[in-house]
Amino acid sequence: MGASNLPLGTLLFALSALTLMPELTSAAITRHYKFDVLSHNVTRLCHTKSIFTVNGQFPGPKIIAREGDRVVVKVVNHVQHNVTFHWHGIRQIQSGWADGPAYVTQCPIQKGQTYVYNFTIIGQRGTLFWHAHISWLRATLYGPIVILPKRHVPYPFAKPYKEVPIIFGEWFNADTEAVITQALQNGGGPNVSDAYTINGLPGPLYNCSARDTFELIVKPGKTYLLRFINAALNDELFFSIANHTLTVVDVDAIYVKPFNTDTILITPGQTTNVLLHTKPFVPTATFLMMARPYVTGLGTFDNSTTAGILKYDHPNSSLTSNTHKIPLLRPSLPPLNDTSFAANFSQKLRSLANVQFPANVPQTVDKHFFFTVGLGANPCPKNQTCQGPNGTKFSASINNVSFTMPTTALLQAHFFGQSNGVYTTDFPNQPLIPFNYTGTPPNNTFLNNGTKVVVLPFNASIELVLQDTSILGAESHPLHLHGFNFFVVGQGFGNYDPNKDPSRFNLVDPVERNTVGVPSGGWVAIRFLADNPGVWFMHCHLEVHTSWGLKMAWVVMDGKLPNQKLPPPPSDLPKC
Repeated sequence: MGASNLPLGTLLFALSALTLMPELTSAAITRHYKFDVLSHNVTRLCHTKSIFTVNGQFPGPKIIAREGDRVVVKVVNHVQHNVTFHWHGIRQIQSGWADGPAYVTQCPIQKGQTYVYNFTIIGQRGTLFWHAHISWLRATLYGPIVILPKRHVPYPFAKPYKEVPIIFGEWFNADTEAVITQALQNGGGPNVSDAYTINGLPGPLYNCSARDTFELIVKPGKTYLLRFINAALNDELFFSIANHTLTVVDVDAIYVKPFNTDTILITPGQTTNVLLHTKPFVPTATFLMMARPYVTGLGTFDNSTTAGILKYDHPNSSLTSNTHKIPLLRPSLPPLNDTSFAANFSQKLRSLANVQFPANVPQTVDKHFFFTVGLGANPCPKNQTCQGPNGTKFSASINNVSFTMPTTALLQAHFFGQSNGVYTTDFPNQPLIPFNYTGTPPNNTFLNNGTKVVVLPFNASIELVLQDTSILGAESHPLHLHGFNFFVVGQGFGNYDPNKDPSRFNLVDPVERNTVGVPSGGWVAIRFLADNPGVWFMHCHLEVHTSWGLKMAWVVMDGKLPNQKLPPPPSDLPKC
């Protein structure tokens, strides 16, 4: 065959088109998704109810992108309830209008309204997730975000044969909006869930649920990347697979030094990527994968276990399907209140801290904060009987301030200089009245209520110590910070000692994440750089504690350069 005589202009055009194709270059692309919020009938545990879904799917659709890609999600609300969506863990650099918590960065999307979330994924790769961020709607409105490395950039571990998202949730036979509404009215603890779920399925250990079981069919001698997400409303979870070891390689979309474990602990709001190395041969067994709660508080909880099944793909397909002929092995999970396991597991998490993936831990601190986190009470209104402690109403706080949600979005008020009557900037940097935080609690457990924020100058380095309290019982609190990753530089039990404990901080390779468990009866210290202008929510990711007021917000001011300022809001930003 002879060479084709194409004109020079045609050749140049063809070459330029090739260079622009994302499949052949490392260029970032824009990925478009449409989320239609719909009501949909779903049956679990022989109970059918109408739930809110995205595109009729439960769990919701998977968002896939590469590091550096722009993601555009058009949300159309077709249901009666107001809705917003949070892209949990996405840094939202200069895109705070897309963060999603209702009345913090936006007013809700009302029925018939549309809002377009527009953000770019910067410096993150791994697993995150999206969920509704208003009231308890995230009970069913959630789904995975899979962030692949930039094209032609390998994982810092052997490439897996297959990748599988595994998302934990909670199933309520009752309407979750009715559950929290009733609890807030009577002041007591809310009714607990009826089951935990794996990818929306409770599994065979519940009545009327054998058919609703997640199955993972694997090939022998392969490596699988399992992307775990805890989207449960109110429970931290232990997870294990019978007779298999897991290698943890990533948490909250940040690589970690790999380590092996039989069991992982994952709080609501956290993600964990693990490598599962399957056995080199087809075993004569199938294996349960099980999750059940880690419990530290004094309240009632869903004391049940969700399970899926790990099966090996047998060359003889009839053997793969006839599982009743071979044994089904169960994993051994830690006791429900195994706080020592929780502490040991979290201490194994370390950043890679190498040239390619450095741990840029702030070595000096501009501003120090000490926040107590825990439960408390509010007085019962007159002419009402309340079901909280000693006839009061349950509440929760940071530094004894139970956060009152505004009726105008904080970010909007901040950006347009209209904060008067919306929020105040006098959130305390430390408890106004110190006490023995993990000892005998004070007699007065009443809290202050208010919409208070902390204002930070751009690029300030922050150290925050989060201290659990024993008021109404010590309890683990998974604290989530929007808009930032932070480094977990220290943790311990008892009261934090500012004279002794900082000498033991890890400033070399601490784990970097967006959600951290404050140890039950203990403390955790984090550091971050306030390099993202906007208003950023921080709250407990146990939804009941958020409802009770365990939340606050940081206002980060603009920097001097154009790329250090928050742009104006999009034209379709919902109105309150």
